[in-house]
Amino acid sequence: MKPTSIAHGIGLIFAAVSDLPGIASAQSPPSTTYALTHAKIFTLAGSTIDDGTLIIRNGKIAALGVGLDIPTGAQAIDTRGLQVYPGLFDSITQMGLREIGAVSATVDSTETENYNPDLVAATAVSPSSEHIPVTRAAGITEVLAVPGSGGFDSSGSTSIIGGQASAIHLAGWTIDEMLIRKSTAMVLNWPEIRTLTFDFATLSRKEKPFSEAKQEYDKQVNEITDWVERARHYAQVLEKSSPAKYDRDLKLEALAPVVRGELPLLVFADRSREIRNAVEFCEKQSLRMILAGGLEAYKIKDLLRSKGVPVILRPMLTLPVDEDDPYDRLLSQPAELAAAGVKFAFASFDNSFARRLGQNAANAVAYGLPYDEALKAVTLYPARIFRLDGQIGTIEQGKLANLIVTNGDPLELTTDVKFLFIRGQLTSMDNRHLRLYEKYSKRPKTE
Repeated sequence: MKPTSIAHGIGLIFAAVSDLPGIASAQSPPSTTYALTHAKIFTLAGSTIDDGTLIIRNGKIAALGVGLDIPTGAQAIDTRGLQVYPGLFDSITQMGLREIGAVSATVDSTETENYNPDLVAATAVSPSSEHIPVTRAAGITEVLAVPGSGGFDSSGSTSIIGGQASAIHLAGWTIDEMLIRKSTAMVLNWPEIRTLTFDFATLSRKEKPFSEAKQEYDKQVNEITDWVERARHYAQVLEKSSPAKYDRDLKLEALAPVVRGELPLLVFADRSREIRNAVEFCEKQSLRMILAGGLEAYKIKDLLRSKGVPVILRPMLTLPVDEDDPYDRLLSQPAELAAAGVKFAFASFDNSFARRLGQNAANAVAYGLPYDEALKAVTLYPARIFRLDGQIGTIEQGKLANLIVTNGDPLELTTDVKFLFIRGQLTSMDNRHLRLYEKYSKRPKTE
């Protein structure tokens, strides 16, 4: 982004809210005290507060309630008629890792090797990505940047062990300013038994014998098992020996927190057979599993509930998995999982449509999911699944002030985000989409 564009965007924000002298660009450090007054505050941790006051100080929620005194020097923002919510959390993206899929120089979301546990997404995240301001303007204040996970923006490029996902704020000059947690989960793309392949030489599909496909699948599972076993032995050496007595292995060292149960395994799988196999594998190896994808999670919902495996669901506006499935099979799955007691969250799985995270949750409401569950599935539940709920996910005293102020339901497409706070700082919502809209809306009309 050019400096002149940044200055222009910030100028627009200042002009729009000239009575708020403390508003800052997305990269400003959290150092100001704010008081949101006359707000309807949806805490998601208790009762909704009508006509409440929320105090933000040093990046955190200092106090909230009715009739609170405004601290001396605080910048008061009258939010009468507006609503305050926790910022939305998109828990699977390639934010900052992939800019333009067709331009390889802008892509750093995967590596050529199949096993890359030592890779950490945060080291490759670009804070200047144009996807970031577009996404946060939709009310998303934090995401998980997930490497080696495929998705709409990546043309299906994956590794078996993709690396470590990082939780980041969607504001900051550097990755250090953006970080919530550097290593949040280890990515594992569970193998599939594929009998149908595509031959690029003849540009045609070919059917492979099941026995051959099963043999390839078993080979990959055995390789994963070998990595886990070697990591377990390496972790034992780390605990009992001095560094001088063993050769350091960065890949096994990265897997050590996984086998110790300190770091969850984010397992990508969609078909019920692969999901079941992955659950059984993780249980046998005593690994903490989070399922990602789960297009057929409803088929084994009782197993997921009994084993305590949460699910990060893909976007639902896509074709059903099988041609005989009902048209609304994916749309009705969240309600079915909720009724069965399975913990889940919604995610975009890419960058291009991350801004539609709230509407993705709203679609599930139209097919039976209780509204409160849908809202929590893009705020509290992803934070809880990744054990970040001590910092984000609800509006409570002491938590990070990642908040949005809206003129309506944040899951509704027509709702506008009026103010957005990240790490307690009022953050610019200027973005490329807005600038292009303003540019072409002013284009001279020709007869």
